[in-house]
Amino acid sequence: MNTTFKTLSIAAALAASLGLAGCAANAGAGSSMPMDHGSSGAMSSTMPGAGSTPNAGADHNQADIMFAQMMIPHHSQAVEMSDIILAKAGMPADVIALATKIKAAQAPEIKQMTGWLTGWNLPTMMSDHSGHGMAGMVDDDGINKLKSAWGTEAARLFLQQMIGHHEGAIDMSQQEISAGKFPDAVKLGHDIVAAQQAEITQMKQLLAAL
Repeated sequence: MNTTFKTLSIAAALAASLGLAGCAANAGAGSSMPMDHGSSGAMSSTMPGAGSTPNAGADHNQADIMFAQMMIPHHSQAVEMSDIILAKAGMPADVIALATKIKAAQAPEIKQMTGWLTGWNLPTMMSDHSGHGMAGMVDDDGINKLKSAWGTEAARLFLQQMIGHHEGAIDMSQQEISAGKFPDAVKLGHDIVAAQQAEITQMKQLLAAL
C-alpha cells in the first residue's frame, strides 16, 4: 500500500468514526467568539476534502489538519463558557479557579493550532461549517441556560456541561494520538487527554460537594 493510499485510508476512517461536522471558526489567544453551537451528540458530517489530502505534507497529515480545525472551535467554546461563569457573582471559589485555569490553558492552544494551519496554508475553518455538533459541544439552548443561571444552579450547570465538553475533547485527542503525524499536534493530543481527564475528576468532586 503506498503512502498516499494510507493517508486516504486514515482520513476516511476518521471521518467514518467521528462523523465530523465542520463548524470551525478562526480564534486567537484569549478570545471567545460567537458560534453556531451544535448538539452534544455524535458528529455527523464528513470532514473537508474527504477522499483527498489537501495540503497534507511531509511533516503532517489529514488527521493533524482535522484535529486542529475541529479543536479550535471546541476550545473556543470552552473559553466562552469559562467567561460566562467568571462574569457571574457568587460563584464558589473552586469553580472560579477551575474556569480561570481552563481559559488560561485553552486560549494559548487555540493560538498554537491556528499557527499550524496558517503555516500549512490552510484555513482555520473547515469547508463544511453547517453548525452540526462535534462531540461534547453545548448547543445554543445549553449556552443560553448557562448565561441565565445564577448561584449554585449556574455552578452545577457549568460543571455538568464542561465534563461532557472535556470528554469530547479527549475523544478527538485520542484520534489524533492514534492517527496523527505532526509531532507537536500529537503531543498536544497527549497533553489535552492528561489535563482534561484530571479536570473531569476534579469537576465530579466539585459537583458532589454542591
